[in-house]
Amino acid sequence: MGFFYPLPCSDNFPASIRPRALKSNFPVFSPNSFFGGNSVPLSLPPLSRYNSHMNVLIIGGAGYIGSHVTREFLDLGHNCTVYDNLSSGLRENLFSQANFIHGDIHDGLGLLAAMKGGSFDALVHLAASKAAGESMLNPEKYSRNNIIGTLNILNAACEAGIKSIVFSSSAAVYGEPAYLPIDEKHPTLPENFYGFTKLEIERFLSWYEKLKNIRYASLRYFNAAGYDVKGRIKGLEQNPANLIPVIMETACGIRKEMQVFGNDYDTPDGTCIRDYVHVGDLAAAHALALDYIVKNNKSLTVNLGSETGCSVTEVLETARKITGRNIPAKITGRRAGDPAKLYASSSLARELLGWKARYSDIETLIKTSWDAYSNQINAAPKS
Repeated sequence: MGFFYPLPCSDNFPASIRPRALKSNFPVFSPNSFFGGNSVPLSLPPLSRYNSHMNVLIIGGAGYIGSHVTREFLDLGHNCTVYDNLSSGLRENLFSQANFIHGDIHDGLGLLAAMKGGSFDALVHLAASKAAGESMLNPEKYSRNNIIGTLNILNAACEAGIKSIVFSSSAAVYGEPAYLPIDEKHPTLPENFYGFTKLEIERFLSWYEKLKNIRYASLRYFNAAGYDVKGRIKGLEQNPANLIPVIMETACGIRKEMQVFGNDYDTPDGTCIRDYVHVGDLAAAHALALDYIVKNNKSLTVNLGSETGCSVTEVLETARKITGRNIPAKITGRRAGDPAKLYASSSLARELLGWKARYSDIETLIKTSWDAYSNQINAAPKS
């Protein structure tokens, strides 16, 4: 058996988040069921690795990005199984068409059992801690969840014979921009521990390609934003730190005001310019990347960027217009290490994958976000 860093299985989680509490009609499994438990074991019909429709394990598929990726794969006709410990993922973002395994990437035996029991053709890895600022204060958490957790996934995948892996990476691997837009040839010098962990995972993937004959796609992007354009994903991102969800929380009254960190940068309006890509566009890229590595038997690393970015003021003013809310914002001092401009190229993704952002204009980003947030507010019980 591969080398794992075991922690208690999902059945040892608090009762409030055990699978049996779910009331939806999708199939639910516990990893312990593979070792004689009471749950029904997962059994999916095997599909050829060369068929257009595959059995795909989506690790972290109940989270904000993961639920959109799952929805995209289901829309394309793939058989999907979500593997998630629901620490930040939400039950309401699970779909009846997908199987669900309530499991943890630190539960080595359960992870391996899930992979062996599903006859999976491929997996998508989205399970990670992702707050750059927090990573500088709590590197132990990011080492454990991102690096050790990924090694558990890779070792289990190799033992289970899963050879195709799509990894949701980050453009934080690049660090301070030497030029713009950032392309794949840009030096990788991450300036926070989160970016370091993502870069290390990419290095592990490269070694496992050489030693274990896996094929992988590593997708690098900055800020995922927006919500499903058809409104099918209801659960909101938990504990958001990025600009657009912070604006939405302020518009909803969850926050009294938001902060704008500096308005004296060398940009047209003085505020920082950042890269925002619609989460639906990112989901489409994950599906295209899997298709590429399976059909070409070749690994892939690409950026997914807007190529121009938007300033904080542009995003805020667009949000005020679309929401009809004032959205109080206080100008404060610059944050240490914040570059004036940060955005990535997507030319290689267009060339190799045929990927093009369809929903990443600022109006669609804000409108779909506001639809999701306002729907939650309207659905909440009135006090």
